[in-house]
Amino acid sequence: MRRSLVLAGAAITALGLLTGCAAEGDGQGAGKTTLSVAALEGGYGRDMYTKVIQAYESAHPDVDVQLQISKSIEDEITPNMKAGRFPDVVVLGQGRKAALTETLIKDKALEDLTPVLQAKVPGEDKTVGDKLIEGIVGNLNTNPYGDGKTYTMPMYYAPTGLFYNKGLLDKKGWKVPATWDEMFELGETAKKDGIALFTYPTAGYLDSYFFSLLADVGGEQFYTDVMTYKQGVWQTPQARQALDLTARLLKYAAPTTVGYANEQDFTKNQQSVLDNEALFMPNGTWIVGEMADAPRADGFAWGLTPLPAVTEGGKRYITTSVESVWVPAAARNKDAAKNFVAYLYSDEAAKIFAASDAIQPIEGVAGSLSEENAEFYKVYDDPSVAALVGGFASTAPVKGVDIKATLFDTANSIISGDKTLDQWQAALNGASEKLRQAGG
Repeated sequence: MRRSLVLAGAAITALGLLTGCAAEGDGQGAGKTTLSVAALEGGYGRDMYTKVIQAYESAHPDVDVQLQISKSIEDEITPNMKAGRFPDVVVLGQGRKAALTETLIKDKALEDLTPVLQAKVPGEDKTVGDKLIEGIVGNLNTNPYGDGKTYTMPMYYAPTGLFYNKGLLDKKGWKVPATWDEMFELGETAKKDGIALFTYPTAGYLDSYFFSLLADVGGEQFYTDVMTYKQGVWQTPQARQALDLTARLLKYAAPTTVGYANEQDFTKNQQSVLDNEALFMPNGTWIVGEMADAPRADGFAWGLTPLPAVTEGGKRYITTSVESVWVPAAARNKDAAKNFVAYLYSDEAAKIFAASDAIQPIEGVAGSLSEENAEFYKVYDDPSVAALVGGFASTAPVKGVDIKATLFDTANSIISGDKTLDQWQAALNGASEKLRQAGG
């Protein structure tokens, strides 16, 4: 899973994170540098990290890399960080409920990794920047302060969108909807067969959905306006249209969606697609590995489609999920950390990651994909579809304001009827304005 929804202890204050300095005794010993690496165990698994570290240590016998990996890595490293003991390298993206990466960005507690882009990959002639695909750095995801400096490095990238069972649509003779009108028509048709049009693992997975929809509705400038909290942006007709379409789609959600949309049961919502109980769900390519051993309907085959076009023949965007690697500003071994991060973009490391379908944004790496995953990445070949990278701009923390929760999690309340569309729009406008005033 890309994000395990850790609810307890998620709030981390700047004071708590930045208290103290690195603990004595960490980092050096017996002539070796001890490099601590903390990583989220996501859908790609943990073996690839073990193998990459073994390869790195073979070429760097003076470095001892200690790996800490967990599906709830934030819970494990936060107490030590509060006590001043920071990992040297962290592989953890944005968009998770615990928001650890976002918190450190807001607190300006990350190391500037711009020099890594300019550094040669260990054992190779090219720099890290030379190897990366165009456009993968320089956005709000990697350069959160808009100052030309990179603080989070793009580790893996994957197209996200609506995943479905190609076998079911083929069997029924149903076409993948190209427009929202076709989407809702299919919803009515599927309903007659007892199949829900839509579900989501947890409401947090609506991030890729909403980012694409906002760009589809209003274009890239409107998307940027939303992400940077332009005054009144949630009161615009485009914003209302996006919420209207979503509310209409949620009327077709599987009845079990909200009940299973949590850390413990989210795979049951994913299973509903494999069981032909629901047609579409927002997700990323990691779903293939995550559900590899799950039972499935006869003839099941994963399919991926961008959201339907808002206007027939209109441009569509597909949110590109980018996992991140970063170095805390308070890390003890920053030079060694930067060298290790640069190594993660080596041909040797990329081959290991790709074997687990963890695809890095390196030129040519997508060619090593399995046939199933290669089909997903072909979405970028469609001239009517554009890649969308990034997310909400960082601001100073505002107590009680979490615009991602307001945008995504409210879907549960729309389905249950606890919130109205007007309340949703008003809450988003209020949260956005507070963040704008905080320096968005």
